[in-house]
Amino acid sequence: MTNDLRENRTPRAIILNMLLAAASLFANGFGVYLTIQANIGASPWDVLNLGLSKSLGILYGNASIAVSFTILLIDILLKEPIGVAMFIDAVVVGKAVDFFNWIHAVPPCRSPLSGIPVMIVGLFILAYTQYAYMIASLGCGPRDTLLVGLTKRAKRLPIGAVSIALLSTATLIGWLLGGPVGIGTLICAFGAGPVMQLAFRTVRFDATGIRHQRLTDSLKVFAAALRPTEPR
Repeated sequence: MTNDLRENRTPRAIILNMLLAAASLFANGFGVYLTIQANIGASPWDVLNLGLSKSLGILYGNASIAVSFTILLIDILLKEPIGVAMFIDAVVVGKAVDFFNWIHAVPPCRSPLSGIPVMIVGLFILAYTQYAYMIASLGCGPRDTLLVGLTKRAKRLPIGAVSIALLSTATLIGWLLGGPVGIGTLICAFGAGPVMQLAFRTVRFDATGIRHQRLTDSLKVFAAALRPTEPR
């Protein structure tokens, strides 16, 4: 990947990376879909999304978008860095899950014996698509940004403790709304991190080395390209 593309220096680079982010997040939606179809309890955030979907009688994707944009608003209020890919994330993943539900891509598993492998496959898809999404350098997901923002303000609490508190809150609210909680919830809560670390290691990817471009900076690149050049 060239420096212009990696650092989003031109409108073409930003557009290509937006397409990369969208494609990666669509595939990420398939990973989310598999963790749900494992039918052994959803991930903490999906307990909330599914609970909201059930209680309001709306599609999963619409519930996911509502939650994502609520979190995105909180990120903005916390003055955390916002990238254009965060808006893509908020829309594409949930609607991808709706699409795979619509085509009945994978039937729900009938037992933990079949559900656990499907759940693990879903987590690996999530990890590798997260890598593809992050190299676009256009912003992290709304939830990851919220976690970082809350950790900054918690001061003495480590990020792990803040993450547990955040995931527990999402799970509790989702469960009260009727979302599915089970062994899969625990697998996602405690297994997603190690799976992601393993996946990143296989592709030699260091997430801390990515410098994400803010939305304002992306707009400046487009504005500069549209500015008429002065005649010599």
